[in-house]
Amino acid sequence: MFILKNAWISIKRNKGRNILIGIIILIIACACTITLAIKNTAVDLINSYKSAYDKEVTIGFNRENMMKSFDPSQEEGRESAREKFDNIASYTISDVLKFADSDYIESYYYTYSVGLNGNSIEKAEIESNGDMPNGFGHGKENNMSSTDFTLTGYSSEDAMSEFISGTYTMNEITDNAWNIAFNGNYVFINEELASYNNLKLNDKIKLEDEDGNVYEFEIIGIFKENEEDNQESMSMFSNSVNTIITNTDAVVNLTNGNENLKASIHPTFIIDSYDNVENLQDEFYEKGLDENFILQTNEELAESGVSSVKNISSFSTTFLIITLIIGGIVLFVINMINIRERKYEIGVLRTIGISKLKLTMQFVVELAIVSVVALMLGAGIGAVSSKGVSNSLLASEINSSNEKTEEVNKNFGGMNRGGERGNMHGKGMPVVQAYDSIDAVVDIKVLLELLGIGLSLVLVSSIASMVSIQRFSPLTILKERS
Repeated sequence: MFILKNAWISIKRNKGRNILIGIIILIIACACTITLAIKNTAVDLINSYKSAYDKEVTIGFNRENMMKSFDPSQEEGRESAREKFDNIASYTISDVLKFADSDYIESYYYTYSVGLNGNSIEKAEIESNGDMPNGFGHGKENNMSSTDFTLTGYSSEDAMSEFISGTYTMNEITDNAWNIAFNGNYVFINEELASYNNLKLNDKIKLEDEDGNVYEFEIIGIFKENEEDNQESMSMFSNSVNTIITNTDAVVNLTNGNENLKASIHPTFIIDSYDNVENLQDEFYEKGLDENFILQTNEELAESGVSSVKNISSFSTTFLIITLIIGGIVLFVINMINIRERKYEIGVLRTIGISKLKLTMQFVVELAIVSVVALMLGAGIGAVSSKGVSNSLLASEINSSNEKTEEVNKNFGGMNRGGERGNMHGKGMPVVQAYDSIDAVVDIKVLLELLGIGLSLVLVSSIASMVSIQRFSPLTILKERS
């Protein structure tokens, strides 16, 4: 009680000095509160960007494993490599369903493609003649396939990566397209193919396999390809001109019971953690996946989106450290001057029997009282300011997120697709929102951190009084005074 009473009397007696100390601590508290709020905002942004990408795993060729026995200088080596490539055991849709039954996998989607020929429509191409070079006008896809068309089935909108990335954009679409697109013989076709065959929405088209089996589909959407490199090629058609989009159920119905109709499947698995990829790969091998395949992730893509935000977090941490160092030095110097000015007071108190410990505690308590008051005021001012500062940092990110969402909606036809399918979160679009309250930026964690910073400054700046009081001799002080 004696220490507290004397500390309070000393604070009132030395108002000017304590106000100066209080102003310095208040400025430090404001700066630290805003800096901590910026750091928390950066952490929220990092989490938003990381959650913007599902943890995806795809199956790709293990080229390193395939090339082990390949010697390009030897004909036998080339033959061995070709034989090894031809004998790779491909996986089927039933294998994918078996792979997906894993504790590491949260969800999955896939595309299922098959080649078909036209029955009621013609493949978009330019016949070569004497006026054109042989092969002029044939897109990449036409050269790669022996069939007229590639019928690609998507299991869900999540699998429609070309529309999400903006490679494809839906030009025309029926009102109920997204309610029926993933169930039944409905298709989206390229606008160039539609023009070439004079097709429009709700028209029926017929395709056939090599055995002469005919399949009928209804057009519910017409899309275009946006890749710029097609404008520089020799073709008047885009790469996707003979690609017809449908759902996986339609392709499965075609391939069931038809062994001559070969289909290719490209699955994507959503996992709970990148740390489990090796375990998942071993599990796939145990379930029959050929060891010439390997699991690949999108981890690098997910990390690339947070690099600039991490710079903000690092900058705020550096600024906080510099602020504390400068603040600590200034307070230490002021406290040193304070001790010298109160040297006689220390000598008198020591002479009348006040112990060094009590005297030291009095000086620490004085500084602590001033610091707590200044910290509370600084935290309040900083909290009010930090909301605006944090939201100004988020403004561009929010605008970018909204623009990307609108762009994806436009790619799908600009329609509200509804339900879970209308939510493209996990496809590279972070959910970024402005802070609507102060406590969303300056929470209890920030206040506790600020309290810790204040106590640290008190202890650092009190070192001067602790050391000086231990060194001072009361008799020497009084003799110097006289």
